Amino acid sequence: MPFDYKKEYREFYLPPKKPHLITIPRMNFVAVHGKGDPNAPGGAYQEAMGVLYGIAFTIKMSYKGSHKMDGYFEYVVPPLEGLWHQKGVDGVDYAHKETFEWTSMIRLPEFVTPEAFDWAVQEATAKKKKDFSKAEFLTYDEGLCVQCLHIGPYDEEPKTLAQMDAFAVEQGYTLDFSETRFHHEIYLSDPRRAAPGTLKTVLRHPIREK
Repeated sequence: MPFDYKKEYREFYLPPKKPHLITIPRMNFVAVHGKGDPNAPGGAYQEAMGVLYGIAFTIKMSYKGSHKMDGYFEYVVPPLEGLWHQKGVDGVDYAHKETFEWTSMIRLPEFVTPEAFDWAVQEATAKKKKDFSKAEFLTYDEGLCVQCLHIGPYDEEPKTLAQMDAFAVEQGYTLDFSETRFHHEIYLSDPRRAAPGTLKTVLRHPIREK
């Protein structure tokens, strides 16, 4: 059976619907940075999706070609994730999505080195006749966070986030947004197929002791 990160690391991808504290270890991702409203048709965010999944599936299917990656194992491509921030805002302001600055990303298996990643970018570019130069090998060491599973539309996330932030304060922590620590979302549902009320999204906020 292919390795499934969601099932093997349930604490990261299938958490409870109640706020809780968690320490996230260092992970590697294929990432694309951008700005603007993610819902804009044909915008930078939609373009980023094509780049991310193009690289992710080039790596996943590499075993069928002549290029063999050391330590390769069959796996399920992990879910899409996003880091979100806006200048002058702690967390996110959903009323002004046009000011979003985001990093969209998909977790990479442990066998993917920077060299293997560079090969995948070149391979995808050659095969798909498309520019994949925006793809970046990103190492993110997230650390201590407050986390919760949100069920429902994205625009209703502030209710869940308020509960998370209040819980963190009750536990003796404070929010710790910075130039390296952001509002984090992991998308467990496909919004093109699931009804808004059933969307499942993992939410994380960085925290530190007061």
